[in-house]
Amino acid sequence: MIVRSKADVEAAGHFVQTELWSSARYLTQADGVGFSLNDTRVRAGAEQVLEYRHHIEACLCIEGEGELEALEGGARHRLAPGVLYALDRYDRHCVRARTDLRVICVFSPALRGDEVHDAAGGYASSG
Repeated sequence: MIVRSKADVEAAGHFVQTELWSSARYLTQADGVGFSLNDTRVRAGAEQVLEYRHHIEACLCIEGEGELEALEGGARHRLAPGVLYALDRYDRHCVRARTDLRVICVFSPALRGDEVHDAAGGYASSG
């Protein structure tokens, strides 16, 4: 059984913060469960183009308002509490936070826990 607090996440080096977002990685690759679980917060006004070439990601918005844009095809979707989106085809996308956003994210395969977005919008190690 895994039980973990935010303080545990921070002590393990699995809390990553940038100017635009922060992410507490509660489950990581080292846990061996096959996926990672993150509590991610995006600052109001942030706009990020992202593409995860090696991970499937599902996100459930639990706080705030924003927009998700599929960069292939241009479909736009409102983000609000209770809205889930899944990037099941390594979709290149843009997230725009109108207010502070909080999303719970699941990645498969699991993240190591120290990754940050690289210049191309994918994940790279922060260390």
